[in-house]
Amino acid sequence: MTLNWQIIQNAIWNLTHRVGVVEILDILLVTAIIYEVLILIRHSRGISVLKGLALLVIATFVSNIFGMTALTWMLNSIVNNGTVVLVILFQPELRQALESIGRGTVLEGNQKAHHMKSNEKIVMEITQCCLDLSRRRVGALIVFEQKTGLNEYIMTGTAIDGRISAPLLENIFEPNTPLHDGAVIVRGDRVVAGACILNLTENRDVARELGTRHRAALGVSETTDAIALIVSEENGVISIAQGGELTRNLDEKALMKRLGELYQNKSRFSVRDILKGPAFGRKGDSHE
Repeated sequence: MTLNWQIIQNAIWNLTHRVGVVEILDILLVTAIIYEVLILIRHSRGISVLKGLALLVIATFVSNIFGMTALTWMLNSIVNNGTVVLVILFQPELRQALESIGRGTVLEGNQKAHHMKSNEKIVMEITQCCLDLSRRRVGALIVFEQKTGLNEYIMTGTAIDGRISAPLLENIFEPNTPLHDGAVIVRGDRVVAGACILNLTENRDVARELGTRHRAALGVSETTDAIALIVSEENGVISIAQGGELTRNLDEKALMKRLGELYQNKSRFSVRDILKGPAFGRKGDSHE
């Protein structure tokens, strides 16, 4: 720990006393690399692991300052082996990064323009879709990605990458079409993929009459911060799952309110994003 602290002190001294063109270029390159890494992992669960490791490093410095010998030794053992841990934990992200570099698509991906429709337009499109499907008793499951990436689920489905619109979503869930069975995953204003496979909830207290759509929605909301919207195929009831809780019987006003809150939060983008009541009701079929 003393050696690490000495290295940091030397780096600070060099930064404040020996700043030249090469040093400035060096800092800019390191900053660019760190930024690229954060962008690559922002839509994966790796970002949560990275934040956890950052907290470990901070805890190490704090414990050293207060002279907590045993805790400092334990944290040092973890931090000093951090390189191996990172390689193991971020293996999928590292593979993706190397593939992106090989294809020359890293910068291209970061330079995509974010020409989103207004939040109100998106809310209206999703609401219209759900109401139409509800009236026709067509089942649907729409998952909205939040800070925790859903790439592992996206990989199980079919890539779409289209702007959100009621006709697109309704066509996906139309019975007897290739993508109607499974979940649609939404990222911002884009429909990322369809026919995605989700893990079912392991909660044994869930009402037995709830089918697989509701159980899959609860499952993804329990293991991530995603929000899932469900339309029952049996009775057309619209429900929403968040934080492992299911709220059913949403009418048009309630649905628009929940979606409005969702997209209002999405519009508040910050650096932190880069480092980013239940009611079990009526009987549903086995495909809900």
